[in-house]
Amino acid sequence: MKLFKKNSFLFLLPTFLLTIVLVGYGVMMAISESLHKDGRLTFQYYIDVFKNNNFIASFSYSLWIALVSTFFSMLIGLLITRWLYHYWQKKFLKIIYWIPMLFPHFVWGYMMVLLFSQSGWFSSLAHRIGIIHHPDEFPVIIKDSHGIGIMITYIWKEIPFVILMLLPVYHQLNHQLSSVVKTLGGKDWDVFKAVEWPWIMPVLFETSIIVFAFILSAYEVPYLLDTTYPKMIPLLVYEWFFEGDWSNRPKAFAAMLSVTMFIFSIMMAYTSLLIKKRYQMMKGNGK
Repeated sequence: MKLFKKNSFLFLLPTFLLTIVLVGYGVMMAISESLHKDGRLTFQYYIDVFKNNNFIASFSYSLWIALVSTFFSMLIGLLITRWLYHYWQKKFLKIIYWIPMLFPHFVWGYMMVLLFSQSGWFSSLAHRIGIIHHPDEFPVIIKDSHGIGIMITYIWKEIPFVILMLLPVYHQLNHQLSSVVKTLGGKDWDVFKAVEWPWIMPVLFETSIIVFAFILSAYEVPYLLDTTYPKMIPLLVYEWFFEGDWSNRPKAFAAMLSVTMFIFSIMMAYTSLLIKKRYQMMKGNGK
């Protein structure tokens, strides 16, 4: 007990070890399955994946949806945060941006079906007031080939998360510097560029990577709203893994590990860039 009192983090050790063992075992088995064929080491499954037209189409489609959703989530979340942080001590505003965080992505996807499908609430409303003559004339947003419904779902679900990440950063910002910039004749853009951006940039980029990685690999929303072709990567991998042909399972592992390495490479590139940026700032400050 004395050891636990001196090192309180040891209380977390069982949970940490259990997580590492379970997740680590799953990852190692996935790597092993994707690199072995008939007991021999091979990269054939990875070669097959990158030669597969369905995978290339799905990856391009998924990348497009993830990039667009992440960009607009960051942009809208940042704009709302810049307006909201003046009032963030008010409880009712905290409740407003916390409410969307209470509902999982699956619920938001189902709401999209109820509201924006051609048999949904908005199409019925447009038909009743005479904007369209038949519900089938309502624009196809759900299960469309451009992934508009998926992007809308992710954008309005991730905006509260972006606000949640940025609000504390804005609260800690030295707002006297903003007054100095305005006193010297600077506009709002000058305040943002000179004062806010250097402060929020690390958190904003970290948040964007989290959102991007989640969207690229999540299953629930595409399952509800995705089209038949091209599928998002998680749906394609799920199909390969659970279809009758078990020979495609190693290919499913190879596909998801490739996506994981793609996300990991982005994280490493960002980390390298951030370290370089901080070094330049420290050097500029004469430290």
